[in-house]
This record gives sequence, C-alpha cells and structure tokens, in this order.
Amino acid sequence: MEDKYIIGIDGGTQSSKVVIFDSVGNIVCEARQPLKPLHMPAHGVAEHPDDDLWDSIMVAGNKAMALFPYDKSKIIGIGLCTIRCCLVLLKENGALANQAISWMDVRLSGKYQPDIPEVKYATTTTGYTTYRLTGEKKDTAANLENPIWPLDKDKWDWIEDEDEFESFGLEREMLFKLQLPGTILGHVTPEAAVATGFPEGLPVVATANDKAVEALGAGLSLNSNKGLISLGTYITSMVYGAENITNSTHYWSNPACVPYQYLYESSGIRRGMSTVSWIKDMVGDEVALKAEKLGISPEQYLDKKAKQIPAGCYGLMTVLDWLAVPWAPYKRGVIIGFEGRHTKASHIYRSILEGIAMTMKNKMLAMTEELRLTLNEIVISGGGSNSDVFMQIFADVFGIPAVRNKVNSAASMGSAISAAVALNIYESHESAIKTMVKVKDVFKPNPENHTLYSRVNEEVYKTITDYTDEILKKTQEIFKEN
Repeated sequence: MEDKYIIGIDGGTQSSKVVIFDSVGNIVCEARQPLKPLHMPAHGVAEHPDDDLWDSIMVAGNKAMALFPYDKSKIIGIGLCTIRCCLVLLKENGALANQAISWMDVRLSGKYQPDIPEVKYATTTTGYTTYRLTGEKKDTAANLENPIWPLDKDKWDWIEDEDEFESFGLEREMLFKLQLPGTILGHVTPEAAVATGFPEGLPVVATANDKAVEALGAGLSLNSNKGLISLGTYITSMVYGAENITNSTHYWSNPACVPYQYLYESSGIRRGMSTVSWIKDMVGDEVALKAEKLGISPEQYLDKKAKQIPAGCYGLMTVLDWLAVPWAPYKRGVIIGFEGRHTKASHIYRSILEGIAMTMKNKMLAMTEELRLTLNEIVISGGGSNSDVFMQIFADVFGIPAVRNKVNSAASMGSAISAAVALNIYESHESAIKTMVKVKDVFKPNPENHTLYSRVNEEVYKTITDYTDEILKKTQEIFKEN
C-alpha cells in the first residue's frame, strides 16, 4: 500500500489532540494541548474561556506537524472529531458571540433559546471547527446529541415540520448545513493552514459525535459482539446497533460514524476521569516527589501502590457523583467505609477505580439485558486504560476479558478510519477496522476477585445511594445558596 497519512483531530473537554496515522493505523506522531479550566461563574454555568477550543487545535496542530518526519504532500486528509453536546454562538462575521457553552452547562439540558442580540448562527463544536478550518458553514448530522437541536434522528437532517421546528426557538437561517458522516465538509483554507500548520487544501472529513467516533476507533461495528467502556471526562458504555430505538429505558440511540447506524449508549459518570485527577491533585507534591525518586509518573506511582491493595479495598467504596445531573441537583460524591487501614492516598485511588468499574457494569448490564445481548468482551478506551490495575479491575468486576488496543486514544483513530474510508483507502469501515485497529493486550478475570466484587456490588454498592440521597437532599437545602 502506497505511503499515505491521515490527520485525526480529537477535540475534547480537557484537551485537544492531533494524531497523524499511516494508512494501516500506526501512529506517526501526535500532540496534545490542554484546555484552560472551564469558566464557571455561577452554579450550573460552564463555558470554555476565550476561543480555547480553536486555539488549542491550532497549538496541537502546529506541534504535530512539526514532528511529522515525511513529505507533507503525502498527508491526504483530516478526520474531524470534537466534543458533543456543546453550543457555539457566532456573530454574522463568524466571530464568537459568546464563550462556547460546555455540555456540563445546565442551560443545555432543555430547549435553550439564546438571548444574545449579536447571535447570527448557532452550531456545535464540529460545526465551528469546520468553519474555522474550511470557511464552510457545514456540520456533521451525527454530532447533534442535545435537546436544543431540531434534528430528525431518523432522517439525519433538520426537522421539516415548521411548527415542531419553531418550538425549539431557533431560526433555520441560524443553523449550518448538515452532512452525513464520511463526506467531505470542505478543504483547509490558506488562513487555517497558517494557523494550524495543516497543509492547505486538505479535505476535511465529517465524522460523528466524539463517543461514536471513539466506538469506531475501538473496533465496534454491527458485526462485533463486544461492548465499549469510554473513559473520559464523561464515562459511558456502548454497544453497536442498527436502528434508532426510541422507547428504551436503560439506553438511548446515538448516531454512529456510519450513516443511519447507531450506538446504543447507557447513562454514564459525569466528570468521571476528572475524579481520578482530583485525588492525584489532592495528594499533590507528596506523591509527585515519591514518584520522581522512583523515576516514574504520579499515575504510575498510584498504580504501583494500588496494586498492593486487595480487591474491595477493605470495604472502602466511592460513589462517583462529583457532578450532579440537572434532574437530581442534590447528588454529590460519597466515599464511605473508612477505617484504620486506610492510611494512604492509594486506598482512595483504588476505591475510585473500583467505583467506576462497578457503576459502569451496572449501567452496561441494564442496557444489554434490555437489548437481550450477551457480551463476550469489553474494550476499554481512553487514557485510563493505560493503567494495568484499572484494566484488571474492569475484567474482575465484569467477569469477562477486558481488551486494551494499541491506540487507546480511540477518537483520533476513529477520525482517521472515517477519513480513510471517505478517501477510498478502504472500501468499508469493517475492512478499515480489521487493518487499522490492533489489540495490545487482554486482561482475563480473576475468579476469586470476580466473586468478591459481585457480592460487594449486589449486596452493598448498588444500594448506597438509596440511603445517602435522602441525606444529600437535606444538605442541598441547607447549602442551596452556596
């Protein structure tokens, strides 16, 4: 196969990442630019400061292109993936009318109607990034997973009925033109080439929302019988589906990277992996200094210590409600079960990992039982999958093999796969997955640990919030003004 290279853009909540792949899925080079902390001036408000979403892509793009060792003319295209469920409001000249509104913002939990006079256009992060890269007011139809958008989820286009459309409070002229995943949105403009370092004229290929792109990059398809746990700021579980199911109880249908196919997605953990960062930041210098002495990272140090703690962490359990859902604002994180043996940060760290795994097993199991589906394995994607301890906990909690792919930043891989199919390197997504997605290792469950986790989960963990919710409702009433 002739040497060809593809840029995969993965714009997330905490960072923007640009990865350049060869045509068989190997990473040639990559760069990441952290985003600034969210602007959260009041309860429920969460915005990305300044023009941070685009600025971070510019920085990451220039870093990645500086590392690319080959002739840039061999780069054939860009697959574009950015964070879902956000809102970007633009002036008539295309400049931001307001800071980009995060998916964590309560205003986006319903039919939000912008009240900013200068707003001319309303779009998603993919629509905005497409505009900055290509100058085209176009967006992927598969990144509109939010109740504010008047989307026909069966036709993958804007709602035709005028009365229903008007109920969303948006005018058609405000919205970008929608295209299916796997189509070319436009080409990199001279201005964008200077700003990002990407070659001028490169085709920019539409993908989908970040979770669907991650599922593609993890190797999920209609022909696979595997589930995915996506470890990100928002942690969720997914399986592949063929139709838009609207009457489900424990999952919802999310447009996939393949037109008119879907990912079935469970509810998840908000600020999920941020909770892992939270404990690392809490212990701060102590762990950093110990890790430095051993010549390893703080994460590796915590992993090393957590591995020495037995499954179940001596009864220490964590409920991961660090960011409450809008319909239950009283929810808070809970750590319960402390006793004399819990003397190290690594105990809390392991308890958080176990809490994530048990929470996601419960959510995944509710979804698969409703679908009457039995999984043979789970794929774990995201930076958290770098932890051998975390991977083994997932295998032990679920009781089935946990798979880690060679490229664990699955969203950038999914972006590259979408572009590779759109640009005719592969004839189908399945053939691209077969070549480009490679398994790194498989963690098999420990039967004794699985038995223990099953008992802890069924007899205790599942019922903790039945008791703590009532206490937290009273707590919220006391502190509702703060």
